Amino acid sequence: MSKIRKVTQVTENRFLNMYNLDIEKRTGETGLYHIASRARSAAELKLNTRENRPDGVIIYALYGESKDRVVLIRQYRFSIGDYIYEFPAGLVDEGEDFHAAGIRELKEETGLTFHPIEVDSIYSKPYFTTIGMTDESCAAVYGTADGEISREGLEDSEDIEVVLADRNEIRRILKEEHVSLMCAYMMMHFLHADPQKPFAFLEVER
Repeated sequence: MSKIRKVTQVTENRFLNMYNLDIEKRTGETGLYHIASRARSAAELKLNTRENRPDGVIIYALYGESKDRVVLIRQYRFSIGDYIYEFPAGLVDEGEDFHAAGIRELKEETGLTFHPIEVDSIYSKPYFTTIGMTDESCAAVYGTADGEISREGLEDSEDIEVVLADRNEIRRILKEEHVSLMCAYMMMHFLHADPQKPFAFLEVER
């Protein structure tokens, strides 16, 4: 069985830090592994706490009386030097419930008001995002949104355009644009959902 022998914190930043792991592989060979984490100290790393508290929240919101459009953001990301389509999302504050974080983040990023629906925990519990590089995990919230789009809540570092995408636009985006993986999968759900039951994929058979 592989083991972690030692953890060394490399950076001290507010939102993201780097850690070096001295590891022992299953073959007995030793080596060095690098991870990024939202944890502010080694003690807070999930490999130490063994608790999967969500670092962030992803918001799947349908817009309009017919729930026939999805709320997306088109955001500039320095990691690719270009714009990419994503769901509205953000970090969960210390002590904050991720459902409340979803309401707050949608208002900040889009100006819209989010109305979450209750879903089974298998759809909303935190899942890991890019486990080969980070222990970050995010939970998803689902519901509807209304109101008027506004940029007033954006931070100076955020370069975001709000997109209310219907099925035709979703097809175009998937064919032609940069899209985050989670967003792409959920857009595919939206494409094939029954317009009369757009949240049917969240139902659990008992």
